[in-house]
Amino acid sequence: MKRFSRLGFILAAAGSAVGLGNIWKFPYITGEYGGGAFVLVYLITIVFIGFSVLVAEMYIGSRGASDATNSFKHLAPAKQPWWRHAGFMGFTGLFIMTFYSIVIGWIFHNIYTTLVYGLPTDIPTAQANFEALMTRQPFTQLVWHTVATAIVLYVLFKGIKSGIEKMNMILMPTLIIILLALLFYAMSFSEGFAKSLDFMFYPHWEKLTPESIVKAIGHAFFTLSIGMGAILIYSVSLPKQTNIAKAALYVVLLDTGIALIAGVLIFAFLFSFGEQPAKGPGLVFQSLPVIFSQLGVMGTITALLFFLALAFAGLTSSVSLVEPSVVFFKNHFKYSRHKAVLTAGSIYYVIGIFVLMSTTQGITDYLSIEFESGKKTLFDMIEYTTDVILLPIAGLLMAIFVGYIVDQNALKHALEKDMSTIIFKIWHISVRYIAPVALLFMFLNLLGIITQEDINHLFSTT
Repeated sequence: MKRFSRLGFILAAAGSAVGLGNIWKFPYITGEYGGGAFVLVYLITIVFIGFSVLVAEMYIGSRGASDATNSFKHLAPAKQPWWRHAGFMGFTGLFIMTFYSIVIGWIFHNIYTTLVYGLPTDIPTAQANFEALMTRQPFTQLVWHTVATAIVLYVLFKGIKSGIEKMNMILMPTLIIILLALLFYAMSFSEGFAKSLDFMFYPHWEKLTPESIVKAIGHAFFTLSIGMGAILIYSVSLPKQTNIAKAALYVVLLDTGIALIAGVLIFAFLFSFGEQPAKGPGLVFQSLPVIFSQLGVMGTITALLFFLALAFAGLTSSVSLVEPSVVFFKNHFKYSRHKAVLTAGSIYYVIGIFVLMSTTQGITDYLSIEFESGKKTLFDMIEYTTDVILLPIAGLLMAIFVGYIVDQNALKHALEKDMSTIIFKIWHISVRYIAPVALLFMFLNLLGIITQEDINHLFSTT
């Protein structure tokens, strides 16, 4: 079996973790939830939840040495064969790709329109352009969805060494260089940069609400690509004698560092032009291009570099989202790699066509469901299902499985050589108690079983 090099694994795992959530989602939710205090809670939960479950997933992959289903089956006690069903997470990434590929297509479209037509010069124009793409240009979305899929499948055809590792060895350093270049450019706007640092890292506690704490916990978990089977599958190809804890730490540092850099540089541009940080999901696709347009030629270059970094982040994550199902098809149906890749790619590509059509005028009513809270398109429902149900359940199952079900002596023997005894005990407490409780709390809150009023009451009484 071909294995990653040590650096190749770290970059591949970081590439899986570093996605649109770091550069697109993290800045806008930080803006919505008040900045520094939110970031502090996010960083704390990265350590006590994200890192703990990441190590657990890497342990399952490295010891199970197969696809998600077989890895759980191999590590579970003989009398508990039902744990193999926890391997459902191997298909979660494929489910996510049905809309993730479309979002990458939006990024490609932004790069194309910037090159051909230039940047929008006002917010109404930017909003109208984005709304037109979403609701009246299904063919344009289909073209870019196809381009994104073709790139992902090409990399997967090449396999672990020639495809996934090689792509990440090129794109991840390039992504970091682009973001650092943009960060240094943002520093030239001294007043805006100073305000950005204050907003991101000075904790204004009055802005910290129970809701923002729940959001920080959720994003700290999701941003590391945990519960999608990607890290598990990559860990199967870990180089022998790899220090799992150290590798996980490098992944966490890269992932978190890129999110923080993205946040700082984006807010530096916003503050420099008198914009407010709470811009919501439209921050990247609507607000930033208008700001960049005010910088002339340099603004166009900046916009292209930014969207290129966003595209790289999306592609490295996309490859990792599809790979677990590829391995499953190879192991369980004895498919060749090419046939497995085509099968997995065809599934998400075809469903993705219906997903993008669900936002199109004249068609959306046929691909939407009316709820009490309003109409949800197929796009909305798939995104909601992964965020609220599949990923929290997968993370919770992994924490319970590694914390209680696997052979604890073997676990201790395997990881104590990677950590000091004290660090192992802290990690073990975290994966057994802290992570499951936090994930269960977040899961119940997102499902509405624990409401915001319940959270407010809990905090007011404690």
